[in-house]
Amino acid sequence: MAFQMNEILFRVGGAAGDGVASTAETFARLCVRGGLYVHTYSSYQSVIRGGHGWTQVRASEAPVLSQGEDPNLVICLNQETANIHAPVVQVGGALLYDGSLVKVDGLTLRKDVRKVPLPMNETARGLGEPMLKNVVALGAALALLEIPFAPLENGIKETFGHKKPEIVEMNLKAAHVGFDTLQGNGGPLGLGVQFSKYPGRMMITGNEAICLAALAAGCKFYAAYPMTPASSILHWLAANGPRHGVVVKQAEDELAVINMAIGAGHAGARAMCATSGGGFSLMVEALGEAGMTETPVVCVLVQRAGPSTGVPTKTEQGDLNLALGAGQGDWPRAILAPRNTIDCFDATVKAFNLAEVYQTPVILMSDLYLGEGFRTAEEEQFNMAVPIHRGLLVDGNGDGKDYLRYKFTEDGVSPRAFPGMKGYQFTAGTDEHMEKGILISDVLPGIPEWIEERRKMMDKRMRKLEGLRHDLSPPELWGATGADLTIVSWGSTAMTVREAIIRLAAKGYKVNALEFFDIYPFKAEETQEILDRVEKTLCVEGNFMGQFAHLLRAETGYKVDHMLTKYDGEPFEAREIVARATEVMEHGG
Repeated sequence: MAFQMNEILFRVGGAAGDGVASTAETFARLCVRGGLYVHTYSSYQSVIRGGHGWTQVRASEAPVLSQGEDPNLVICLNQETANIHAPVVQVGGALLYDGSLVKVDGLTLRKDVRKVPLPMNETARGLGEPMLKNVVALGAALALLEIPFAPLENGIKETFGHKKPEIVEMNLKAAHVGFDTLQGNGGPLGLGVQFSKYPGRMMITGNEAICLAALAAGCKFYAAYPMTPASSILHWLAANGPRHGVVVKQAEDELAVINMAIGAGHAGARAMCATSGGGFSLMVEALGEAGMTETPVVCVLVQRAGPSTGVPTKTEQGDLNLALGAGQGDWPRAILAPRNTIDCFDATVKAFNLAEVYQTPVILMSDLYLGEGFRTAEEEQFNMAVPIHRGLLVDGNGDGKDYLRYKFTEDGVSPRAFPGMKGYQFTAGTDEHMEKGILISDVLPGIPEWIEERRKMMDKRMRKLEGLRHDLSPPELWGATGADLTIVSWGSTAMTVREAIIRLAAKGYKVNALEFFDIYPFKAEETQEILDRVEKTLCVEGNFMGQFAHLLRAETGYKVDHMLTKYDGEPFEAREIVARATEVMEHGG
């Protein structure tokens, strides 16, 4: 039994500045408006003009779990795109290109791949705007894919609706010329994908889902310094946050960002910041400050390829060790790693509640693949009426004279007062302190009484870990029971693993997945119960060292049987996981 589904794998490539991203986004939107499920992935370089970039849109009548693999239609906006992508076009697919700019003779092509020349550059110039060659090509692509023009018209209006009406009209005219040129000329590709009445789905990135959840969870302060791939969180909240009461600040660097967010959290506002690995590295000292002062703050870490500047526009899962060890010394934290856009929303809400209930930083780990890629979601999956738990707060009705901000408690959580509450003064220093907040780090260390005070205060803070662990979710087992192989994953790789398992099942293999998304404090007991029942394991993660596999062994003593790691900056493809899993099951490794 072969794995097969009717789908469009649409890829557009060109130089930065050619409109690759807008072309793909418009196509994705029209597919959603036509009732299809979509999943996008963009490969781009760190330049404003030039270089080579491409975006793939996978669209199907059935839900899709990953970005897909080889395209069945490629729009080549320059020669480099044809050189790179022509050899991977599926059998029976097509290359759409401008014959005056792109030469395809001599390129290696699979069987029955059609060469479809289109005078997109000349057409765009004739319309008075050479930059519209991508829109001409997009219109032509619809004719090849048997997609009616109406959804494209709506998609263009949505994508460019914020611009002047004449710009929208010019894009519509360019698309119509491309559509009319190829309609009935050479025949469609016959992919068998049918458009239907729009069923009310939405198209959203992981970063946008985090933003929506922040609004729903009552975030009132957001600070950031632009850093790919977290920058779109800043862009979205800067545009939409203020009208929902969110103060948005772009600071001069990540040091200022994290201290602003901690200051807002200390003052009583729900606060969030976001960055990638390099910026997070600058934040770790201040995160320890928040751990010591017991200040709630949510820090979003959208991973990219490292170390250092690494490959700034590529994805990776290489920062788990960084998040686990952020800040010197021991302090309680929670680490969440959503698997998909719905998880991004739910995990962000959970992060705000955990941060306030346990008065400590919470780290939300995404990555470029999840953060920037568009996915289809049902609108009802994003319930904006979320529970908001602000934790243990003083009522402010007393005189506060006996108030102990860092009072020793059984669960480690002390009553919290906000600055300005009459009578509830306290010291919030980053040094070790007494229950009132008075420092013991200067002239008191080494004196037996205060040695014991330090020990008791550390114990108090770290008791929060048990509460956090209780409130986190255990890993989930997805797929067949009694499987011959269990694939272990964390964060964004989970959906591609699921697709691989579906393909393996179609080949007769019995495989399931063990998915981790609430990472720390680790649910060791629940994990061990699952691991006791599995036959053989394959851990799949996007880094060199197998960071999660090391954490799993440290927490449970369990060593995974086999590994599949990837660290070239590209996301996993389902076929890579299928190949490794097949190798493990047939040859033992």
